[in-house]
Amino acid sequence: MARPNVTSKETLIEAAKRRIAEHGLDKLTLKAVAEEAKVTQGTVYYHFRTKEQLVFEVVRDLCRASWERLKANEKPAAERIKDGLSSAKSRTLKDAYYHQLFLELAVLGFRNEKIKEQLGELLEEENAVLAEQLSDLWKRSPVDGVSFSTWGILLNALIDGLALQSLMSPGFSPEKIYRELEAVLQMLTETAVKQHGGE
Repeated sequence: MARPNVTSKETLIEAAKRRIAEHGLDKLTLKAVAEEAKVTQGTVYYHFRTKEQLVFEVVRDLCRASWERLKANEKPAAERIKDGLSSAKSRTLKDAYYHQLFLELAVLGFRNEKIKEQLGELLEEENAVLAEQLSDLWKRSPVDGVSFSTWGILLNALIDGLALQSLMSPGFSPEKIYRELEAVLQMLTETAVKQHGGE
């Protein structure tokens, strides 16, 4: 029997994540989330009017959880870079669904102005978090004339682009690519420290 309508939005987002992980995005419906959360379909509809809005909320929840972990990491620079890239790489693995959801939303954003606006705001938040983290890590940009806001956008676009390649290219090697990207970021960090006296 379904529980009364006291179910939080967060509980429904967690139910949606479990449903996606177990059955894939194609099988995600508001009804399926209601079944997973053991609530009425109306309860899910109360919080999310459409499947697209639910998917956006799942993506936003995953992003924010990732940002919180990134912000809480107080390890030395080299380890923070390694941890951040490890998290990004985990999203490119076969069973990971984050970037599939993100890209589905991006395509939907071409036809749905509300999703486009929400996704744009989410990207701006991600860019700002990355810029803040890089500023904390490097103190000053390793390349004169390149702002931290630009570094945030570049790194975010790079990670999303690698995710797209991992989904589409059968020859994509996450181990190799992320190992080499780590080398690039470590070199930039060393350059920033040497040139600008950071850390």
